[in-house]
Amino acid sequence: MVRVLIYLAVFACLAFGAVWLADRPGEVSVLWQGYRIETSVAIAAVGVVALAFIVLLAWAVLRFVFGLPSAFSLSSRARRRARGFEAVSRGMVAIGAGDPVAAGRYTGEARRFVPNEPLTLLLEAQTAQLSGDRAQAEAAFKAMLDKPETRVLGLRGLFVEAKRRGDMAAARAFADDAVRRSPSLAWANDALLDFHTNAGDWQAARTAVERRAALRLADKAEARRQRAVLLAAEALQERDREPEKALAAALEAVKLAPSLTPAAALAGRMLSERGDVRKASKLLEAAWREAPHPDIAAAYLDARPGDSALDRLNRATTLSKLRPADPESVLALAGAAIQAREFQKAREILKPLLAGGASVRACLLMAELEEAEHGAAGRVREWLARATRAPHDAAWVADGLVSDHWMPVSPITGRLDAFVWTVPPATLGSPPQALDDVLVDLDDSTKLIEIKPLSATTIEPAVVAPPAAPAPKEEPKPEPAAPVAQPAPKEEPKPVETVTEVARPAEARSAEAAKPAVSAREAAPPKPVIFPVSHAPDDPGPDDEPPPEPKKSGFRLFG
Repeated sequence: MVRVLIYLAVFACLAFGAVWLADRPGEVSVLWQGYRIETSVAIAAVGVVALAFIVLLAWAVLRFVFGLPSAFSLSSRARRRARGFEAVSRGMVAIGAGDPVAAGRYTGEARRFVPNEPLTLLLEAQTAQLSGDRAQAEAAFKAMLDKPETRVLGLRGLFVEAKRRGDMAAARAFADDAVRRSPSLAWANDALLDFHTNAGDWQAARTAVERRAALRLADKAEARRQRAVLLAAEALQERDREPEKALAAALEAVKLAPSLTPAAALAGRMLSERGDVRKASKLLEAAWREAPHPDIAAAYLDARPGDSALDRLNRATTLSKLRPADPESVLALAGAAIQAREFQKAREILKPLLAGGASVRACLLMAELEEAEHGAAGRVREWLARATRAPHDAAWVADGLVSDHWMPVSPITGRLDAFVWTVPPATLGSPPQALDDVLVDLDDSTKLIEIKPLSATTIEPAVVAPPAAPAPKEEPKPEPAAPVAQPAPKEEPKPVETVTEVARPAEARSAEAAKPAVSAREAAPPKPVIFPVSHAPDDPGPDDEPPPEPKKSGFRLFG
């Protein structure tokens, strides 16, 4: 639309000029080399315009003729450049597809058509990496260092190759050089942070974290958390050498990240060692509200040296009221109750936790409770056996590694702040124990039954004679009375000895059914009273095992 308006304006100006010349007639006379030319003004104007057009046309023809060689040269260079960039593009696609043969072919074409382009060097380096030619890849990256536009790219490639061959000193030098040339490089700053943390240089690592935060390479929350982790690591390292410095670092870490359990536990213990029990208790209570943890509970119970078991139980009660529904509160309170010999209270505390599925620590507490209250080795072994099958409790997990203690850096990947207090993934699907199997020992009204053997005589199975000719009847002989064993002194409960009938093949059972019935004299004696048990007291057995059939026993019960 704008062009149409421009064209209309030009034509309007030309029409206006033609009308203006027509309204003002006149004559133009030209005398040149004895020639005299006379014409009107309108014709003279048209002639001037035509002459100018002819001159411009002639100049264009001359420029075209004399510019043909350079035009051919430019066209050839453009075609070579286009073919080179096409080869680079196809080579990158081949590298992405993992085809080293095609990538090498396109790299050769790119090197022939556009040898000085930065993308050609990049294609050559990546093709060498794909083919496994590390020397060629390093040569390509070193060639990038000669050009300002590819110098940082070359440093990164050399950094990667140095890490692949395990030369950490060279990799760190390349990262330092890259940060010095371009401070905003994210990969170089991250690499320096990893090098500092793996070397245990917590001060230099904090400097790297602050630089990343200043360059907005990490958000504020992440930077605060990383600073807190580094301060906690420094406090743990300097606890024995410089306690004052360690305490200051731990307190600052707690201020930056109140949910950082290792820093809170360390600060609480160091404050209690200095005699500042009140401040230590407040700090640990605040940390418990954020994230309950066994280390915080232990530090809180040990905050006042010389406390009795009942005092520790009172402190555990105070701590558990802050997070009453948390399993850590239940476990901490139950452990303190067992130490204070409040066994009934410990059972009542553990009962809701066991109802939801007994974990390893809950089973171990029950074993400790049984040993402290009754000294029953059978029940202790039973709870220890359950602990081997119970779901695991929360632990420090990082990159598939489960650890009992916290570490600032993952030993697997070297990542900072990798450990998380959680249930290990391998045990998330473990089925909980049956409710009746777990809660059976929580009832104190259950009496221990002492079972004593009645006789040491082995019960022999009845022998059935094959059918034969009738024999003369004999007088029945009186059977000797079975000796009665004297009641043994009360000791540890003894397991029930039973006589189990061995399974027999179907053919034997059918043959036995065909035999005649046994006489009244050879009939089996009256059945004793049998108390079926699913397993011995010291053998828990599998939870899903069906109750066995009643078995004949050679024992009687004494109340």
